[in-house]
Amino acid sequence: MSLTRNSLHIGAGGELLVQYQLLKLGIDSARLTTDAGIDLVVYAPGARKATTVQVKTKDRARSSGGNGKMAIGWSFPHETPAELLAFVLLERDLVWLFTRDQARATAQQNNKGTRELYWYTDPTVRKRPDGSPLIETDVDQYLLERQAPLLFPGASAASS
Repeated sequence: MSLTRNSLHIGAGGELLVQYQLLKLGIDSARLTTDAGIDLVVYAPGARKATTVQVKTKDRARSSGGNGKMAIGWSFPHETPAELLAFVLLERDLVWLFTRDQARATAQQNNKGTRELYWYTDPTVRKRPDGSPLIETDVDQYLLERQAPLLFPGASAASS
């Protein structure tokens, strides 16, 4: 049986994956029913305040330029109202969690109010002397299971 996933399925899947990974760390969250640039409201008991999250999801990595090395990328508004941005790769159940400022600083492009954050998932990509391009291991510190305990006091460490 062939399944057809549209952008609504992909987006919902990303939000649910973020919620699941947060819940495993003892962090509660709720999906919002409207799209105003905030997808989740997160509450960690140790933080004593709610935090807003925008979730950006891709179903899979693609060849850069159509025939290059495998890469993944997301666009997000420079003026996002969310405090945190979660970038999701569904094919591997990976979530990277950035503060708004971290996402802006890491994004490679800023065009007309939209930022573009991307990196190569292909481990054979060679970095130039200036440290570019970004490869997946360059952003390992932003994986949700590593970031959440730093961003949400009282979050439990992920179990292996």
